[in-house]
Amino acid sequence: MGLNVAILLDQAARRAGERVALRLGEQQHTYAALDERARRLAGHLRAQGVQPGARVGVLLPNVPEFPAAYHGALRAGAAVVPMNPLLRAREIAYYLEDSGAQALIAWHECAEAALEGARQAGVAHVLIAGGEAEGALALDEALAASEPADFLAQRDPGDTAVILYTSGTTGRPKGALLTHSNLLWNAQISAELFEIGAGDRLLGTLPLFHSFGQTCVLNAAFRRAAEVVLIPRFEPEAALDLIEAHGVTVFLGVPTMYVALLNAESAARRDLSTLRLCASGGAAIPVEVLRGFEERFGCRVLEGYGLSETSPVASFNHLERPSKPGSIGTPIWGTEMRVADDEGATLPAGEVGEVLIRGHHVMAGYHERPEETWDAIDADGWLHTGDMARMDEDGYFFIVDRKKDLIIRGGYNVYPREVEEVLYEHPDVMEAAVVGVPHAELGEEVAAAVVARPGATLDPEALRAWVREQVAPYKYPRQVVVVDELPKGPTGKILKRELPADLFAATADST
Repeated sequence: MGLNVAILLDQAARRAGERVALRLGEQQHTYAALDERARRLAGHLRAQGVQPGARVGVLLPNVPEFPAAYHGALRAGAAVVPMNPLLRAREIAYYLEDSGAQALIAWHECAEAALEGARQAGVAHVLIAGGEAEGALALDEALAASEPADFLAQRDPGDTAVILYTSGTTGRPKGALLTHSNLLWNAQISAELFEIGAGDRLLGTLPLFHSFGQTCVLNAAFRRAAEVVLIPRFEPEAALDLIEAHGVTVFLGVPTMYVALLNAESAARRDLSTLRLCASGGAAIPVEVLRGFEERFGCRVLEGYGLSETSPVASFNHLERPSKPGSIGTPIWGTEMRVADDEGATLPAGEVGEVLIRGHHVMAGYHERPEETWDAIDADGWLHTGDMARMDEDGYFFIVDRKKDLIIRGGYNVYPREVEEVLYEHPDVMEAAVVGVPHAELGEEVAAAVVARPGATLDPEALRAWVREQVAPYKYPRQVVVVDELPKGPTGKILKRELPADLFAATADST
């Protein structure tokens, strides 16, 4: 049976060609116009020798050229290798070389790094979008000179559609092989979970080079021929402007985006009444933030869970069921989830263990990394996520923390998220990250880096004492450091591993 993710755009254009698919500033792009560009790119790539099964790098921000490149490459039968436009030349070279890419489509603002990375990787065919660059063909010129492809390359369900590189917490990034079946199922289910209709407008602020933005915004919207209002870079005031100006109905974001919107200078006077659904993923959203957002803007916020390796959605607080603040909900259709001990045995409700997932959305493996694939997916098809959670009696899952983030203080387990939840309850704390630091006697000690709300001042000692009153003695942070900002990844997720090495003392005061 043939299958291709590009059918999402193809079918939307056939049934709703004159409907607006994308909006960016004053630009509007209909489904028919976007499909025409994707078809021309497919024709161009085939003329350049890009055959089904080849790889095409896409180095673009949230601009209309991204979906055109993404669906054009897929239409030609190639697999897409999405990349963060902020990557440097050596990083681009690694992605291209590791994936075996034959071509690269890059944004004009990062043309220098793109061309150098392509040179290092031996990729001769580079298209530059949004502008021009010496030594490369402009995308618009290539499309104008190409005949639209009248074909939609048929791929097997298990063929690779996207190679999505993980953030590389250890060693070099690994390419998760996401199949056409993985992505089509997840786009369909996401559209159902969010109850997206043709009249909906989704705010496209999640990076499209990441699975959350690709599946849950772009492809879910295309599945229902809905509209996506693009924003190339998340800024809270700009996002609020777009929601109001265009009557955005669905907003999907990561917790730091909700924090920023809630604390925006103009938040109190904004009218976001068109929003009917907000969803959060990518990391655990503090309950205090979730409740504060719902109260201020009058829109329900539902939390879900997934990974790049699950295309990404695995569980969600479903609209038709009661939601539980702090929970990632229940598994989506066709998905099995369980909490297991270190030997893989299922734990009863209430006990904490690792989340294991099995279903149609689990990746095929890591590109040319058989040993790491075997470590991640066991013989029975269970993906070992590395996330620690518990399941309640109703089947709702609650993430406790990353397995690797667990702090073992003097033999006691401390889950950073629990302490972070308390910190977020403090009226002057905007963001928080709790980590373990080396301790000569205890092994690890608890430490926290916090960002103050605009206009507020934080006293580290007073904050430490405040947390101490609310958690067990072994859990509260012995060190609290106030910083201007916390390091974040491309989606806005807080990256604890990138906190400066000298931020905390090597041995904390354990009094």
